[in-house]
Amino acid sequence: MTGAVSHSVALRNGAELPLLGLGTWPMDDEQTANAVALAVDTGYRLFDTAENYENEAGVAEGLRRSGIARSDVFITTKFNKQWHSKAGVRAAFTNAIARLGVDYVDLFIMHWPNPAQGRYVEAAEGVESLLREGLIKAVGVSNFKPHHLERLFDVGVVPDVNQIQLDPRHTRDATVAVHREYGILTQSWSPIGRNSGVREDPLIVQLAQKYDRSPSQIVLRWHIQQGYSAIPKASSREHLGQNIDIFDFRLTDDEVNRISALDTGESDIYDSDVTGH
Repeated sequence: MTGAVSHSVALRNGAELPLLGLGTWPMDDEQTANAVALAVDTGYRLFDTAENYENEAGVAEGLRRSGIARSDVFITTKFNKQWHSKAGVRAAFTNAIARLGVDYVDLFIMHWPNPAQGRYVEAAEGVESLLREGLIKAVGVSNFKPHHLERLFDVGVVPDVNQIQLDPRHTRDATVAVHREYGILTQSWSPIGRNSGVREDPLIVQLAQKYDRSPSQIVLRWHIQQGYSAIPKASSREHLGQNIDIFDFRLTDDEVNRISALDTGESDIYDSDVTGH
């Protein structure tokens, strides 16, 4: 599959975000550059990186190699807890665009709330300031639970995106319900399941056979049909092509519900009340 994929969603502040993108953790700069260049050729236009991944320069190099125009791609990056202040957010942004070789970021994300530090509300206000100045196109948070989001709502900050660990074993219903109430896009990291075994589940295997697709494609289609954005990591042309080639078939509503019923709760996912960087 070649050429840009047009399937995207309008965010609260007007930016158009592609529903399916490339996640780059845990690739190093050279692996990232190779994957990004291949991904552009395969039709990807959304690229997700982070300060903590230490591969923002790799994203920049991959885009340079591809020859694609900056305006034709959507770049997401995230900043760490050391920058959780208004001045710190501005410094994090300045550092990020230098590493990325760009003059704006499409979506700038606070990577973890780090509630013990107690400064994520101020950091979110700092990100909103960048939005008002036109330095970013969308405000993002990651790994925020409903009670973290409520603190932001209390000061009038509603992010465009909350990027959370989500897959059929971890459907995160309570968090998704808050997103839908406030018009926040759910973006799934590790959407295919992080060693959860979901791709080997008999239901997923059965549906893969029915639709003549891979188990990963079935799982990614489940995300898309619920209105989520997904950012699976891939580096080979085969897997890049498979992951993005999910827009020409549709699961039934019953099949979506049956996949959702594979949920096992949240006890084995990263707890953002106690972890984060």
